[in-house]
Amino acid sequence: MVDHTPPPLSGSSKALRLAGIAVVVGALAGAFAYVGGRLDPQRLTPGRIVDTFEKNNGLHAGFRRNHAKGVCVAGYFEGNDAARAYSTAQVFREGSVPVEGRFALPSGNPYAPDSSVPIRSLGLRFTQANGQQWRTGMNSMPVFPVGTPEAFFQQLQAAAPDPSTGKPNPAAMAAFFAGHPETAPFLQWIKTAKPSASYATESYNGLNAFYLVNAAGQRQAVRWGLVPLSQDAAGAMAPDGADFLARDLAQRLAAGPLKWQLNLTLASPGDPTDDASRQWTGEHKVLNAGTLVLESTQPQDDGDCRDINYDPLVLPSGIEASADPLLAARSAAYASSYLRRTSEVGALPAVHSSQESRP
Repeated sequence: MVDHTPPPLSGSSKALRLAGIAVVVGALAGAFAYVGGRLDPQRLTPGRIVDTFEKNNGLHAGFRRNHAKGVCVAGYFEGNDAARAYSTAQVFREGSVPVEGRFALPSGNPYAPDSSVPIRSLGLRFTQANGQQWRTGMNSMPVFPVGTPEAFFQQLQAAAPDPSTGKPNPAAMAAFFAGHPETAPFLQWIKTAKPSASYATESYNGLNAFYLVNAAGQRQAVRWGLVPLSQDAAGAMAPDGADFLARDLAQRLAAGPLKWQLNLTLASPGDPTDDASRQWTGEHKVLNAGTLVLESTQPQDDGDCRDINYDPLVLPSGIEASADPLLAARSAAYASSYLRRTSEVGALPAVHSSQESRP
């Protein structure tokens, strides 16, 4: 069994993580107060966000309420010391640390066809030798649609299925986007985005900003991402059926490890660090911080990743959260979803030898 004892944190990372823990025990604290409002039912709470995912996608007991369809992966990260001047985190030192991850689709339906959305996601948990962990969730899109939890919740509401059709109301979605001009960069990207035939050929972006902290206490804002190294898009299996991504991944891993380069993009003066809907433009210094190597895969229903909460505020010393409000909201909503799904594990399918065996 995976040890889920929370890793030691420090500084602002600890304060933000404690806000997420407060959600778990039902006492929302100051760091998340504006989406707390326990005494005001009209205010946004993590539970309301998760309730809306369930309403939009149906209740699938035992599964994540978002990114429900996925597959476990495992391997290691090989650091190279390139980021050592910016961060004291052991993960960036020369040497390797074990990694447990999960590829997934951004949908609350665990049986959605792989071709239903053009976005793929990757959650990772790095475990350092000192016991501290770094957990991160990345997506194949270059920018997040909105910059606040309130706007994200409004987007979920606009995407609610119309009872008469079972599909989102186009007029509601159009009204939402018209009222949120910050979604323009995402909409521009989505116009030409197509579902890829392989998890392995995608680049994955951590859309929120964080801070690297060095031994002198100096802080450098960064965004990180993974770029595939050894994977050939031409070698992807032809999309066939609803579950081709898991089959393609297993086939590729049977032939050898898959690799990505971890890039750390250093913020320039004036770059926004509290709004994931705004891209960083112009030239930036980019550090090659090491190589992610994935070696094996497991079905998610009983694999090692099943009980991991890829909370973005689980950070080791040397990495700290920015003031981006989506980080606290994600942490709290993930905690709510985690509590629900882990109490329902007995409802998961009894037979799950492979991802493609599901209807």
